[in-house]
Amino acid sequence: MSEDVQRTLPLADLPLVNLFGEKDCHLRAIETRFGVRIVARNGQLAISGAEAPVAGAARLLEHLIGRVRGGETIDAEDLGYAFSQVERGDDAAVCGQPVLAAPEIVLRSERCTVKARSYGQGDYVAAMRGNEIVFSVGPAGTGKTYLAVAMAASCLKEKLVDRVLLARPAVEAGESLGFLPGDLQEKVDPYLRPLYDALGEMLSYEKLQRFLQLGVIEVAPLAYMRGRTLHHAFVILDEAQNTTLLQMKMFLTRLGPASRAVITGDITQIDLANPADSGLVRIREILRAVPGIAFVDLDDRDVARHRLVRDIINAFADHDQARAGRKED
Repeated sequence: MSEDVQRTLPLADLPLVNLFGEKDCHLRAIETRFGVRIVARNGQLAISGAEAPVAGAARLLEHLIGRVRGGETIDAEDLGYAFSQVERGDDAAVCGQPVLAAPEIVLRSERCTVKARSYGQGDYVAAMRGNEIVFSVGPAGTGKTYLAVAMAASCLKEKLVDRVLLARPAVEAGESLGFLPGDLQEKVDPYLRPLYDALGEMLSYEKLQRFLQLGVIEVAPLAYMRGRTLHHAFVILDEAQNTTLLQMKMFLTRLGPASRAVITGDITQIDLANPADSGLVRIREILRAVPGIAFVDLDDRDVARHRLVRDIINAFADHDQARAGRKED
């Protein structure tokens, strides 16, 4: 059994609440993650425990302390992002110093500030900034749609595009539009509600309503894309696992000059009669070598919803794997 060690870090003149969080919640989270004990006393932070965990916690805290000295306040998203970098081994030393990055801000609006909340989400944001078409595939809760909408709002705010268009296929859990009550708008609204919800978190009600009325922001079923050419637009196709390959081709060929597109979906939740027909499943092989197109895969480590969502995703994955094993037997 290895002997415990202690490492101290200076805290002089540091606004401690900006580092520790409310009721020292950040320190407690770091203690739990690394299995160490952290005590702040006499202008120093003492980290004690086994050698390797102490070294890891010290690297993380040095990174966070440096950001606080630069004027930042560490929040739960910042801490979660740092944890995910460590988890994915991105804190490799260069000249003895850790490589840890602050989460990139996607959008700063009157309603909220949107940041990447995991290492995988950081890759996703970088892909959207660097490519004209991005496919994001991952389970529920990984921020696929939310970050795409935030990036679209950011591009609109920075005048990189003139309009934002968000589309979804009207196929969900075996239902069709004909079984829903009301006129066409009332029929499609339930399918488009998640996109309205994401927009509502980023824009004031008045601005969102004005943009919708002027057509600056349009939320529509995928079928409305046929025959259109979209210029200077940021286009998002959500729930793309429920498109056929022909629908996917139709959507991608709508892009005009100075436009960009983000396609999101979860291939474990395909509601088509034949899941093998999913355009999102088949498109990777067709487009993987085309320059300017990126594919980003998110997983349970990128889940940004309730802490139990990751456990639920893993439980279902284990269940499906066990069923597949029984069928083979």
